[in-house]
Amino acid sequence: MKRAHIVSTGSYLPGQPLTNTDLEELVGPLSPDLLAQVQVERRHWLVNPTTGVHTETNSDMATKAAEQALTFASLSAHDVDLLVLSTSSPDFPLPPMVTLVQEKLGLKRCATIEVRSGCAGSVQALDIARLYLEQGKYHTAVVIGCEAISPILVPLFLHKDPETIRARDRLSVYSFGDGAAAFVLQASDEPGGIHSSSLASVGGDRKPGMTVTAGGSKVPVPGPKERMELRVDFQASGKFTPYILAESLTDILTTSGVSAESIDLCIIPEGNTGYLQEELKEAGLLTPEWVAVSGNIFENLSLVGNTGSAALPLALDYAWKTGHVRQGDQLLILAIETSKWMYAGMTLTWSATPCPIA
Repeated sequence: MKRAHIVSTGSYLPGQPLTNTDLEELVGPLSPDLLAQVQVERRHWLVNPTTGVHTETNSDMATKAAEQALTFASLSAHDVDLLVLSTSSPDFPLPPMVTLVQEKLGLKRCATIEVRSGCAGSVQALDIARLYLEQGKYHTAVVIGCEAISPILVPLFLHKDPETIRARDRLSVYSFGDGAAAFVLQASDEPGGIHSSSLASVGGDRKPGMTVTAGGSKVPVPGPKERMELRVDFQASGKFTPYILAESLTDILTTSGVSAESIDLCIIPEGNTGYLQEELKEAGLLTPEWVAVSGNIFENLSLVGNTGSAALPLALDYAWKTGHVRQGDQLLILAIETSKWMYAGMTLTWSATPCPIA
């Protein structure tokens, strides 16, 4: 049976990085305790934070990430016969943003699929692509995770006195960033590649932990007293995330038949390892599996912020470019999403040769 292999990655971050010092001037400070919880030191936005001008679009970022991934794979856009994209912040409700990326890549004809989700979406998209490739339906796929969150954040503070910004809005502004990252996948008879996947929504009986209001059919157009708003239940996230982490890790390892001890690198874009360990320990969920993988967890949250669908592919792209993942390594990738308490993960053997710019 053919297996899908990740042959390259690519990424794109808009503009110059915004530091916490930059944000303090715009929205006021966060307490040291909250800054420690946020764990973000810099982030990138496609909106100019002082003027509110949009310098590019989400589909622009997605296209640039895909182009870089294709360059590193020594392929052209015309080699691609399947595009799968995940985002919770598309340019428009219709047409699907993936088709805008298709157009910008210069592809007249291509199979396209769009996943409307946040952090878990990029792994869901990766799983969809690999299943099509393994069936032999398509030969070369590009999977993109991308997010443009700054257009929702900037109206919270633009032209306002920083002292008037609510604490919960400051927390959101400090937490989130924009960006895009992409994978190029091909199927072959070579050993390795993607082994297995596991995904679930475990919040069917819980209120959403994150919502983006307005712009959908329920609230189609914001009224004079309404605006598109990002609502995050940080308290619920802190309480329930450890349970999702524990369940998802056990599920992924069991489904794939891989032992925690065999994992060389674990990509979980949820914050530093010490923080994760403390959360799990306090919840009584620090399992032997978590202890086994804890020394191999890799993420780059502090450099890019919370980037939704882009978070996991940005972290894996950074790991490849910095030499933290090497050909033959056994990987476990896991994304947690608080919108309706979802997770998506998989195990794989890394197939790509060293990144040309590493």
